[in-house]
Amino acid sequence: MNVSDFLEIIKKQKKISHNARLYIIDKNRHYFLNDGTLKNGFDSKLIVIKNRNSVLSAFSKMAFLFDEIIRLRIVSYSNQNDGKELLYLLNLIPINRKIRTFLDWTVFGPEYTRDMSRLFEVRNDTVHCVSIDEVKYNPKNLISLSSVNGFKKFKTDLSCAWETLLKIYVVEQEKINWDALLEELKL
Repeated sequence: MNVSDFLEIIKKQKKISHNARLYIIDKNRHYFLNDGTLKNGFDSKLIVIKNRNSVLSAFSKMAFLFDEIIRLRIVSYSNQNDGKELLYLLNLIPINRKIRTFLDWTVFGPEYTRDMSRLFEVRNDTVHCVSIDEVKYNPKNLISLSSVNGFKKFKTDLSCAWETLLKIYVVEQEKINWDALLEELKL
């Protein structure tokens, strides 16, 4: 069984067990199974416009996927106390430590780790500013997000990082035994 087969079965269910929490990517469609409900997830394409809220929203989606990758590796799709306690701990760990952990676990390569670290510096600066125009991005040379070309470079790099992160997530997701999950959900 694959992810598409699993989703086809889940979508037909009126009642789903609360025992699983799982972000699911099937081709370009994203879903979130949580508390017995299958909901739509994020779009495959990351839309970022030149304002503070849009930039922070994009980083929030990436941070969510970081946590879901860690959850998959440690507790799989469990929504029992172990999964809930892990989510609590993940909220206490800074993003830069999660990025470093992915490098240590060889989930991220060195270049992608460096790129993510540079991108998340923008996130940190954005949190502490009023306008995105105050933020600088340093892919190789320091550029201002207030300039058209600066924001375009940042947006392109962020979109590429998002697409790579989705591919990394799918690699982790492919380790799921979908038959066992269905059995555990009693479907």
